Amino acid sequence: MGLPIPDNPDPIIRLREIVHCLRAPGGCPWDIEQTHESLIANLLEEAYEVAAAIRSEDTEHMVEELGDLLLQVVMHAEIASETDRFVLEDIARGVGDKLVRRHPHVFGESDASDTETVLKQWEAIKLKEKGDKPRPYLKDVGEGLPALMTATKLQKKAAKVGFDWDNPDEVFAKVKEEVTELEAALKEEKTDHIAEEFGDLFFSLVNLARKHGLDSESILADANEKFRRRFHCVEKQLSKQGQTLEGASLAEMDAAWKQAKVSE
Repeated sequence: MGLPIPDNPDPIIRLREIVHCLRAPGGCPWDIEQTHESLIANLLEEAYEVAAAIRSEDTEHMVEELGDLLLQVVMHAEIASETDRFVLEDIARGVGDKLVRRHPHVFGESDASDTETVLKQWEAIKLKEKGDKPRPYLKDVGEGLPALMTATKLQKKAAKVGFDWDNPDEVFAKVKEEVTELEAALKEEKTDHIAEEFGDLFFSLVNLARKHGLDSESILADANEKFRRRFHCVEKQLSKQGQTLEGASLAEMDAAWKQAKVSE
């Protein structure tokens, strides 16, 4: 005999009750085994899938993926509640209070009429909340994020205190300098040096994208998707010719690739 299906009319409460059932005796063995640590990979994966759904501009897909991400939050709250650490209400209350504190121009008497002022005010309030204890300026910036996103956050934070290039042309010159240094490192054939110069070049490219108002993570995601789309076209074109990817020559694949570019 299975557990009764929660039917609370409030969808948030119903979701919470369903997760509670999954974790309760007689629930799902997989769900019962999960811990905060074991769910980290799932949490990151769901966040990326939300980003992909947003880029696809598919509303139904967005709703589904945001639901999967919400499930992760509810799961963590349920696991924590089992040892009286915190509950879902604590999460909601905490972020609600933080939003009120950091928006005094909305909920208080502060005046912030443009985005730049809002962000500066947010940062000042955030620093005040952290206390007066000295800490490195870039400590914890981007912690746990992918490298491209972290690079952007580090650069933006440094720019807030004036450590930034004046214009994109200066950054482009730096990119060309890093390309030259990478070329020299490749000739030396020293792996550690090559890796370092690749890193410097990536960091400079992120900086150049930022100076043009572009997000490096999104740019690379779009480039990945374009490559995937075109390669699929290559595969289809070769199939029409009775060829397979494994059996085709590089010249044949390159010809199909050029055709895929033209047909877009």
